[in-house]
Amino acid sequence: MAELSDRSGVAVPTIKFYLREGLLPRGEPRGATRSSYDESHVDRLRLIRALVDVAGLGLERVREVLDVLDSPSSSLHQALAAAHQLLSPAPEASPTEASAAAVAQLLAATGSAADPHGPHATAVAAALDAMHRAGQPVSDEGLVRYAQAMAAVAEAEVVGMTTEHRDGALTYALLGSVLAEPVLLGLRRLAHEDQSVRRFSG
Repeated sequence: MAELSDRSGVAVPTIKFYLREGLLPRGEPRGATRSSYDESHVDRLRLIRALVDVAGLGLERVREVLDVLDSPSSSLHQALAAAHQLLSPAPEASPTEASAAAVAQLLAATGSAADPHGPHATAVAAALDAMHRAGQPVSDEGLVRYAQAMAAVAEAEVVGMTTEHRDGALTYALLGSVLAEPVLLGLRRLAHEDQSVRRFSG
């Protein structure tokens, strides 16, 4: 267990707690007081810590994600969807029919396989409503440009995932989603700075 702690960066008492809670599978017994752990235990510990420390989920929420991940009938897509839905709180108010229709039309126009009635589409529609109320509506053309840019980002992030290493793939997706968002925002602001210098600095 000491080696597992060193490899994963998780303290031994925390590992024992996860074992008691059933979040981490038991190791293979090697005697009365020893067990053998493998790379899958390292991956699971990293996933749990990503869900707790980075995503900010409580242990019951973590258990929900792990239950989906460990279900023989669930795909990696279903596990990723469960995790991302927990990361994306529902909007305070339902979006207008116009914004919901605009998002559905966008997904159809760009050939997206995302669910036009799913929580992420609903969140985008609600955000469009907020922009409209603030007097900053997004044009259909602008929305397509945003979607195309994000599709390229998502493809680059997902291309390295494999279904053989589900814990590792889910950890990568969660860390990428949470930790990369400030990077994406910063890069956007840098691009705005660049465009401002080129167009308005004289």
